[in-house]
Amino acid sequence: MAQWTSTVGAAQLARQLQAQQPRPTGPGGRKPPAYRALADGVRLLVLEGRVPVAARLPAERELALALAVSRTTVAAAYEALRAEGFLESRRGAGSWTAVPAGNPLPARGLEPLPPESLGSMIDLGCASLPAPEPWLTRAFQGAVEELPPYAHTHGDYPAGLPALRRMIAERYTALGIPTMPEQIMVTTGAMGAIDAICHLFAGRGERIAVESPSYANILQLMREAGARLVPVAMEEGIGGWDMNRWRQVLRDSAPRLAYVVADFHNPTGALADEQQRRDLVDAARSAGTVLVVDETMSELRLDPDTAMPRRVCAFDPAGSTVLTVGSASKAFWAGMRIGWVRAAPDVIRSLVSARAYADMGTPVLEQLAINWLMGTGGWEQAVEMRRDQARENRDQLIAAVRRELPEWVFAVPRGGLTLWVRTGGLSGSRLAVAGERVGVRVPSGPRFGVDGAFEGYVRLPFTVGGPVAEEAAVRLAAAVELVRSGAGAGADAPRSFVA
Repeated sequence: MAQWTSTVGAAQLARQLQAQQPRPTGPGGRKPPAYRALADGVRLLVLEGRVPVAARLPAERELALALAVSRTTVAAAYEALRAEGFLESRRGAGSWTAVPAGNPLPARGLEPLPPESLGSMIDLGCASLPAPEPWLTRAFQGAVEELPPYAHTHGDYPAGLPALRRMIAERYTALGIPTMPEQIMVTTGAMGAIDAICHLFAGRGERIAVESPSYANILQLMREAGARLVPVAMEEGIGGWDMNRWRQVLRDSAPRLAYVVADFHNPTGALADEQQRRDLVDAARSAGTVLVVDETMSELRLDPDTAMPRRVCAFDPAGSTVLTVGSASKAFWAGMRIGWVRAAPDVIRSLVSARAYADMGTPVLEQLAINWLMGTGGWEQAVEMRRDQARENRDQLIAAVRRELPEWVFAVPRGGLTLWVRTGGLSGSRLAVAGERVGVRVPSGPRFGVDGAFEGYVRLPFTVGGPVAEEAAVRLAAAVELVRSGAGAGADAPRSFVA
């Protein structure tokens, strides 16, 4: 029986390998043999999690054609990977990726570290802050007081608690976007909302236009749903969307869905202006594309003098083109897995009907807690605490990075939780691997792109401050030295493949 659980096509693997940045040559300017560079390139993709473990690799002849190298080069690379424990093979079943005994499985998303690892590792992978107490405790105390009437029911509310749907609708209406409770579905976090939307609107093989870069976990969710991702490059820095590119992609590719983060984009921190929002809605409507707008960062304005444009759904108040996704996880606490969708009532009904086959509903107590916060003014006070903490962390992290890594380049975002950093020509993937060795976990740029894009970037979240931020920068500088010395992933560090 075959041991592989997924496959990687020759063209896909070739694109990922060729997107890797070349590593500086060693003494004397000597380059490694072609087979060695190829083996190291595949190994780096496995260590980074961009090629999953137990994925069947292309046949030697197929990969040789895709890379325009000899079959002998590919055969020698596969043999080297087998000798190192990164490849297993069986006659008739092909070859599939593996990790040597004792090596941890690479994370494919941005999962937080387990609590027992936090003492020795600084976690810059997860863009989430601790809960804003005392508001978390107060919210659950208020929820418990309101729980008894619901405890006498079955507890299943596929569209969400009526009281919370009404509360969220009222908040949109207060923003000048008239909204009925029938336009709201409460979900288990923003990921649950987007998963439901993808399953309803974008079947396997459908095109979804995404910002490039975009949020790594959403990209992975869409890949696993079988979507064909169409990347749309963003403007440099924090300028936001390139509307000429968006119009062209929507016109030429006619994607079923488009996914965007207009408010303090993850990972770049960009804030789309009002004209960009209006133009994107018009372009999506003309192309027949459903626009999914992720608003999970919308309340995290860190610079008070930043003027906030109207929400994207203000340009489609009926919700027929724009599906808005909100969440409590970034603005309040990641452990509060409450999200929501705002859309036209018929879309909400379809989402609720489809939900019964995967998710009967969102926990009642958490919904009551968010409803209590929003109804008492606690939400605003908790979010203000979150802004203050994120702003302080941002400023301290930026100061530390500028001091320890002056060659790194970035634009300072006015809100959100992330800093998108160009790493001075070094491979973000190698920095991520080296970082694990020196005690700092950082996600590399390719996690936020399609087919290996953004190799020269890393994402830094505003989750640490003070001495921890300073130590994180020191450890990142140590990781840089490991990469430059060629020891970033062990004695025989991975190199990029150069055909």
